[in-house]
Amino acid sequence: MTSRPRFASTPSLESCGRRPVVVIGAGPVGLTCAIDLAMRGVPVVVLDDDDTVATGSRAICWAKRTLEIWDRLGVGQRMVDKGVTWQVGRVFHGARELYRFDLLPEGGHRRPAFVNLQQYTVEEYLIARAAELSDLIALRWRHEVTGLTQGPDGVRLDIATPDGATMLEAEWVIAADGARSPTRTRMGLPFPGQRFEERFLIADVKLADASRRADFPTERLFWFAPTFHAGQSALLHRQPDDVFRIDFQLGPEADPELERQPERVMPRVRAVMGEDNPVTLEWCSVYSFRCARLERFVHGRVVFVGDSAHVVSPFGARGGNGGIQDADNLCWKLALVVRGEAPESLIATYDEERGAGADENILNSSRTTNFMTPKTRAERHFRDGVLDLAAEAPFARSLLNAGRLSRPCSLAGMALQTPDRVPLAGGLLPGEACLDAPVVDAAGRSTWLLDRLGGSFALLVLAGAEVPDLSGLPPGLRCVVVAERPMTVPGAEVLCDTDGLVGRRYGAGSVAATLIRPDAHVAARFAALDGAQVADALDRARGRSGASVQEAA
Repeated sequence: MTSRPRFASTPSLESCGRRPVVVIGAGPVGLTCAIDLAMRGVPVVVLDDDDTVATGSRAICWAKRTLEIWDRLGVGQRMVDKGVTWQVGRVFHGARELYRFDLLPEGGHRRPAFVNLQQYTVEEYLIARAAELSDLIALRWRHEVTGLTQGPDGVRLDIATPDGATMLEAEWVIAADGARSPTRTRMGLPFPGQRFEERFLIADVKLADASRRADFPTERLFWFAPTFHAGQSALLHRQPDDVFRIDFQLGPEADPELERQPERVMPRVRAVMGEDNPVTLEWCSVYSFRCARLERFVHGRVVFVGDSAHVVSPFGARGGNGGIQDADNLCWKLALVVRGEAPESLIATYDEERGAGADENILNSSRTTNFMTPKTRAERHFRDGVLDLAAEAPFARSLLNAGRLSRPCSLAGMALQTPDRVPLAGGLLPGEACLDAPVVDAAGRSTWLLDRLGGSFALLVLAGAEVPDLSGLPPGLRCVVVAERPMTVPGAEVLCDTDGLVGRRYGAGSVAATLIRPDAHVAARFAALDGAQVADALDRARGRSGASVQEAA
C-alpha cells in the first residue's frame, strides 16, 4: 500500500482568546469550509485528531459543481490536472451492454461532468491551499476535542494535544468530523435512518503495464449480475497514477475479515482485470452503509456539515459532493454573520436549504440501493424486467438505476429566493445553480462566466446590443453586464457573449437581469431593471427582509 504523508506537529493552541470559527475535522469538507471562510477574511482554526490524510480511495468521484466551487477557492485546476476526467457511463447485464449515457452532452462548460481523484490526494491539495492562507487558517494536527460546552453566544472546546490539555473558545463551531462524528455523539443528537445489510468490497489495484491500460477506458463501468463475479453487481472506475477502483457486491452474509484478505481479493480482481495483467493490491475494505441525517443541522452555535450531518450510500457520488455543497452554502452566510453584516437567523437558512439537499440525496441513494439489492419478490421481478427490456426499450433505461449521479440541488421556493415573476419561460429559475459559459472580457481575453460570478452578490445584466441604464440599483452591488458587442458601462464589468450561450442559459429575451448569490445560485430574476425590486430581492437574499424559513415552507 502506498504510504501517505504525515504532517509536521504544530504548536498547541494556547488557552486564551476567542476565535470567530473553529472547524472540527480536516477532511475535504472541513478544509473546504476553512478555505472558503479565510478567503472571506474570517480567521479559522482547524482541529484534527490525526496527522495524516485518508487511506485508500474512499471518495473518488468529484462532480462538475464541486470542481466549480473549488475553482472559486483557487484549487480546482489542480484537481482537474491530476484527476481522470470522464462523462460517459456504460451499464451491463452479464456480458451484454444495455446502454451508455453522457452526463455532459453539450459543450460550452469549463469543467467536465466528473473527475476521479482519490480522497487522499484531494486532502493533500486542500491542505496545501490552506497553507497558502496560513495568516487566516491555523491547522492543528493531533488536537482531539474532548469536551464541548455551549453558551448563548459561543462554544467552549476542551482539547487534548501532544503538549497536554488546553481549551479554546469559539463564536461558531463547524462539525465536519465524519460519519461517526464524536461531536454529534457528545451532544447526544439522534441520527435516524435506514441501515442496508448488503456488504461490498472495495479494491484499489495498480496496473503496472502501460500497454494494457488502454483496455480500460476512462468511463464508469457498472455490471448487474457480472459474469466474472458471483455477486449481484460490480463497478469499475479508473483513477490517477494507474490505479483502478473496483467495487464488488458480496451479499449480506459476507464475512468482512475473511473477504478483505488478499488471497480472497485478488482472484476477484484478476477476473475483472485479466489473469495475465500484472496488478498489485493498493488498498481494500469491506463496508456496509446506511442512509441517515440529523433532524436539524444547526444546534445553537454548532453547525454540522458533510457526513457528520448526513450519510448516504456510495452509489451516485452524493456523499462527498453533497458535503462540498454544504460548505459552499454555509460559509458565505457565516461570514456575513461573523462580520455583523447579516442577522444570526441567516444561518437557519443553511438548515433549510441543505436539509432539503440531504433529503434529495438520501431519496436517490435509497432508490439506487433498493434497485441494486431488491428485498421482496415484487422488487426483484421489477428489477429483472427492467434489465431484460433496457437494451431495446428507451423507457426501461429511464427506470434502470445503477446510481443517479450527483447533481446540484435546487433551492427553489425557499426563504432566500424571490418568487419568480418573469412572464416568459426559459433560463435558470430562482434557486438553481448557475451554469457556466465562455465569454470574452474587456481586454479581449477568453474567460468563463463563473469566474466572474460567485464569492459575493452580483447582478448579471443581459444587455444584448444596448447599453443598459444601471442608475437606481443598490449602491455597492457588483454588476456584470453580458453584451453582444464590446461596450463601456460605468460601474460594471462588461463581458461579450460571443457564442450566445449566456443568453440561452439565463433567458435572454425574457430576463433583463439575474441576482446571483455568493454561492452562485440564482436568488431572483427580473424582466426589467428596477432598482427597488433588485434592492428588495437583495435584502431577502441576505436574510434582512423578514422573509423567514417558516414563511417559505
